[in-house]
Amino acid sequence: MPNNNLRDALLNNRSAQVGELLVLAAIPLACFVFILPLVGEGAIARQSVAWVINVFMLILVWLGLRLRGQNWSHFGLVFGRPQRESAIRILWQSVVVFCVALAAFVLGSIVMANIVGIPESADMSTYNYLYQNLPMLIVALIGVYIVSSFGEEVIYRAFLMTRLEELGSNVNERTMRTIAVLTSAVIFGLIHFDWGWMGVGQTTFMGLALAIAYYKVQRNLWVNIIAHGYMDTILLVQMFFVQGSEAGV
Repeated sequence: MPNNNLRDALLNNRSAQVGELLVLAAIPLACFVFILPLVGEGAIARQSVAWVINVFMLILVWLGLRLRGQNWSHFGLVFGRPQRESAIRILWQSVVVFCVALAAFVLGSIVMANIVGIPESADMSTYNYLYQNLPMLIVALIGVYIVSSFGEEVIYRAFLMTRLEELGSNVNERTMRTIAVLTSAVIFGLIHFDWGWMGVGQTTFMGLALAIAYYKVQRNLWVNIIAHGYMDTILLVQMFFVQGSEAGV
């Protein structure tokens, strides 16, 4: 059956595995080059496109799992009600990961300030639609939790790092993990190019911390997802209370 042939190729054929990675990589690239210029500078329109792209990538990640006969647990993502001790552990680990990732973000700011200079302030005016708009804030938070907190951790941590490790299964495990961590961090930084070079540097360092954390918490992806959610919440809530044109982020 074709599905069996495709399953065998994805599990054992390096060309098919590289092809899967290239397809996923081509989607955000095509978005930046071809789609975003067409939607203009409208914040809601651009955000909507980014969300649709992320959802489409999530579907492809799920399809890759299904074709291999795997499920989300292969990436460390287990659904269902956790036991009390497990839930407590996930929560305190997420707080630790959040603090480390936030520190890495600040370190990235310092490093980039010495490379590109200190910007007067980040232009967050595109988020003005959130200012004092509670219904929009709630919608934005729900969307961000699903597409960014959940979606980005699945795509740029779990999927990318796991598949890179599998691709280099004949390479020293420590070496391949280092490559996976660095690749994940750099790509995560580059997808935030809309934030300027300062933003790329900040999110690269943050991505580095999140990638290392993924291994440190034994691939329990919920820890990363929740920690990422804390950061997204802080950003959007700040935009609710302070107009983007006045926020120094």
